[in-house]
Amino acid sequence: MPAFKTLDDLHAIGGKRILVRVDLNVPVKDGKVTDTTRIERVAPTILELSQKGAKVILLAHFGRPKDGPSPDLSLSTISSDVEKVLGKPVATASDCIGEAAASAVSAMKDGDILLLENTRFHKGEEKNDPDFVKALAANGDLYVNDAFSAAHRAHASTEGLAHHLPAYAGRTMQAELEALEKGLGNPTRPVVAIVGGAKVSTKIDLLTNLVKKVDALVIGGGMANTFIAARGTNVGKSLCEHDLAETAKQIMIEAASAGCAIVLPEDSVVAREFKANAENETVGINAIPADAMVLDVGPKSVEAIKSWIEKAATLVWNGPLGAFEIEPFDKATVAAAKIAADRSKAGKLVSVAGGGDTVSALNHAGVVDDFTYVSTAGGAFLEWMEGKELPGVAVLSSAKN
Repeated sequence: MPAFKTLDDLHAIGGKRILVRVDLNVPVKDGKVTDTTRIERVAPTILELSQKGAKVILLAHFGRPKDGPSPDLSLSTISSDVEKVLGKPVATASDCIGEAAASAVSAMKDGDILLLENTRFHKGEEKNDPDFVKALAANGDLYVNDAFSAAHRAHASTEGLAHHLPAYAGRTMQAELEALEKGLGNPTRPVVAIVGGAKVSTKIDLLTNLVKKVDALVIGGGMANTFIAARGTNVGKSLCEHDLAETAKQIMIEAASAGCAIVLPEDSVVAREFKANAENETVGINAIPADAMVLDVGPKSVEAIKSWIEKAATLVWNGPLGAFEIEPFDKATVAAAKIAADRSKAGKLVSVAGGGDTVSALNHAGVVDDFTYVSTAGGAFLEWMEGKELPGVAVLSSAKN
């Protein structure tokens, strides 16, 4: 991994204006924040800088505004939640550039925290417009990026600013990058990856990259049906992308060439309808009824997956093994998650997981805190797993310092 500077490299920052890019794109329902996880993740960076006497100026986007400022997408609506998590007052400004921002910054005292308005209220943010970048940079002496979840976008506040100000990784960004390095960058072998989810079409790049980097690739969820069907096995009425049979075959060929074992289900839990507690049965993978659909992997498959997890020194996980949202089709995902969590707690496994459904599945299994690292980054985590360069990360190693 290219070298990048962290908060440990910041010295004598009392009175310095530090622009901190954070992810505050939290879910809101009926005007109330329903999950403060993202605020909690960036709190350590904000508080550390504040306690060292810096003037902490937060930059963030919120939602997807289409035509400029929108009251319901104003960051002022969540500022009270930010205050609650931080346990400190947070001032707000009606813009992120211009006189409104400059006045708010000039009024700050050492240790103060200021939340500027939604950066996406300006089209220059997503265009990484040089003039907009300069306008943002005018309010800071230093730049800290603590928003890995937005690092796959080359926007003004995620990439452009690092070309204008000395740039550093915040604590969340640092933890994420260090965990990902342990996961695929320079992992301890054997490395096992679990990839689930509905469709192969959304994860072709991911699968193609992983077979070159891991020792075993466990494929579950609806996408496993596409691989099974590609081998000539009937999958009944299961979710299956039959048009991607050749793609699945090619991935299996590339895996064999790279010495990567492809682990597909040996048995499945099938049902005639997709609903909680639907009547179901466990069948061998070659005996899926024509009128049934696969909704989870079966007990033999779970034992095989457990065996691979027990052999592994490193586990990377993206996507559930079955329809974990409805019982009893959550059994395989929960069982695999618990064995991975137990080995991680025992210090025998480095486990890195990420992706929206994955985080939900691990929460459902009650083990999200037992994994080595669970990323909430979504798209950025997936692009990292695909082997793509993330602009917001790459610029930190080549930034103006």
